[in-house]
Amino acid sequence: MFNKFLKKLVVLAGVITVFAPIFGNATTAYAAKGDRGIDQSVYQGAYGKQGYGDEKFVINQIGGTTTGWNLYDQWTYPTQTSTAIARGQRAHTYIWWQNVTTTQQADRVLDYFLPKIQTPKASNGNPGSIVALDVESGGQNTQVILYACEKIERAGFTAVVYGYKNYLQNNTNLKAISDRYPLWMAQYPDYSVRRYPNYNYFPSWDNIGMFQFTSTYIAGGLDGNVDLTGITDNGYTNGNAQKPKTDTPATEQGKQIHKDTHNYTVKSGDSWWAIANRYGMEMNALAQLNGKTINDVIHPGQVIRVADKGEGQSVSSKVNTTPAQPKPAQPANNAQYYTVRWGDSFWSIANKYGMNMYTLAANNGLSINSVIHPGQRLKVSGNAQTTQKVHYVRWGETLSGIAAQMNTSVSHLQVVNGIKNANYIWVGQRIAA
Repeated sequence: MFNKFLKKLVVLAGVITVFAPIFGNATTAYAAKGDRGIDQSVYQGAYGKQGYGDEKFVINQIGGTTTGWNLYDQWTYPTQTSTAIARGQRAHTYIWWQNVTTTQQADRVLDYFLPKIQTPKASNGNPGSIVALDVESGGQNTQVILYACEKIERAGFTAVVYGYKNYLQNNTNLKAISDRYPLWMAQYPDYSVRRYPNYNYFPSWDNIGMFQFTSTYIAGGLDGNVDLTGITDNGYTNGNAQKPKTDTPATEQGKQIHKDTHNYTVKSGDSWWAIANRYGMEMNALAQLNGKTINDVIHPGQVIRVADKGEGQSVSSKVNTTPAQPKPAQPANNAQYYTVRWGDSFWSIANKYGMNMYTLAANNGLSINSVIHPGQRLKVSGNAQTTQKVHYVRWGETLSGIAAQMNTSVSHLQVVNGIKNANYIWVGQRIAA
């Protein structure tokens, strides 16, 4: 992935015993078991890089952080996503995750990237596309990784943790992670070009959804992966790349390009120029659509995607257009209001509307110790204030210490979490800010 030199550290010196993968309870479809795919970043260029043409999924880097505070974008992400869909591949997303050791850092990174994700979200109870945390370098914090995965799932995606077994075991509580979220694990036998996985070098662990078996999938380098559980179907109806659960500008563009193109088998004497001219396409756009450049050699029998009759100019234009940023979803304004009457209290109003009185107070910027007056207007239903920060109580912690970590007050945590006695919290308790 990002730091190729790290991968050399995890290559095994000798052959180990063959073993069967053990899988956990990830919620997935199962049509895609055994499908191969690639992952890519800016190093594969604006339109990505093709492997052998039979890959069924692609996982693209949207960006990430190296300090936990800095943020960088991958300018290639939107076009890599749209061209993957255009080629008939299921597109997913990953984020580089280095030195993110506090929930404040996790919020900063995810609040920036989650609205920019162009792969499909969950719909009608079905899981969304993969958003993986690339955990392979720097400082890590298991609780923060779990917090981030929970936030990814709340945003409508399938949270996955990527890494090398040795690194994850040395820097995280890997069992705690795999007990709750599927893993995407990497292990290579060598750096020879390898089209298919060698399971002699499988990094045995529970709940591995994907196996990255090489960083030299083709000559020149490309990460090769295999789907072990069907997890790459997530986000797509029956695993069909043309039927994402939800649409974004990138998936819409990819679907339109796919609709206006068809497969073509290269014949003897063909060239990029000859094929492009035959189908009315711009030569570079033809190569880019197929994850190639015009300097790549094409061979008889090779299958590529070309424009339908009369669609050459339109397809070329779409290939060369960067999809727009997705628009953040706007919550429906279903709020209802209640005018306070004589004798009312937070408890009586909350009880009338089937609410928790602490939630009622918090949704109106108040605490249950606040005085309410006849004629005062209170929001009693609709969109509650979202909780962006979550902390799980550890041994020896106090509510005041947690409030300081979460950059808020003890009274706020009491109101949001319904804590009556600030001195009584327990290990494992979920505290939201």
